[in-house]
Amino acid sequence: MKSLLAEVNISEGKDLKKIDDIKDALIEGGDLELVDLNVDKDHNRSVFTYRGEPEAVLEGTKRLAKRAIELIDMTLHKGSHPRMGAVDVVPFIPDRDVSGEEAVEISRRFGEYLGSLGVPVYYYEDAALSEGRKSLVKIRKGEYEALEEKMKDEDFRPDAGPFKFNPKSGATVTGSRFALLAYNINIDTDDLEIGKKIVRAVRGSSGGYAAVRAIALDIPDKGQVQISMNLVNYEKTPIHRVYETIKSELTRYNVNIVDTELVGPVPLKAIEEIMKFYIRLNDDFSIDQVY
Repeated sequence: MKSLLAEVNISEGKDLKKIDDIKDALIEGGDLELVDLNVDKDHNRSVFTYRGEPEAVLEGTKRLAKRAIELIDMTLHKGSHPRMGAVDVVPFIPDRDVSGEEAVEISRRFGEYLGSLGVPVYYYEDAALSEGRKSLVKIRKGEYEALEEKMKDEDFRPDAGPFKFNPKSGATVTGSRFALLAYNINIDTDDLEIGKKIVRAVRGSSGGYAAVRAIALDIPDKGQVQISMNLVNYEKTPIHRVYETIKSELTRYNVNIVDTELVGPVPLKAIEEIMKFYIRLNDDFSIDQVY
């Protein structure tokens, strides 16, 4: 059976009633597997991860998005994570017997639907219509607060939906991509400048690992700083390599790692690399041995 994975990021992580209403809209068809729901009140963001037949995933994503833009008002939104829309980022990921081309088609059909509801939509990664639109970071630069001004520029014309600032919903980015790992490391300091220095050591754009995107976020409720990362290709840059680099860099500031978190599902192959590194499994080990 074909399977497509979706990881929908919405800009709500505090109002549990709204999050439950959005979840109910997603699963009402009864034909999707909800793999994970990550709710983060500091980020004020939730990530729905689910899989199913491609058409079922598309229809479920439409229901989720429609309910989210009804309930979330971006003019009132505050959170520590970068965002520019109520339905912020919607990646579709080939899972089983689904080609990259099929995933791109689904993402663009979703974009057309959301655009018909009055939301400006931008295609990124494998669905991008131009090289300059491939990067989520570039599209989302300036976040929601910069969106009204950016939408006065012809170069920022949406790929779907109206070329007009929608203050309530903001804008949405959707597309298809390789399985990304959202990996966060929390450190025992409230000094954001230390976090920014660590980010520069690991982030590809500042000379670190090419497959790592990272930002430093203040977590005031915990008195901590978070190194929030996307590992865009865990085969090129595995989790343990990033962890050990950050652990080493922190020693110069007498700061330690408190804990780490993986947001959403994790491919078994990524776990295999951790096991091989930390308990020195030889090359004869295969993840197929796990049951």
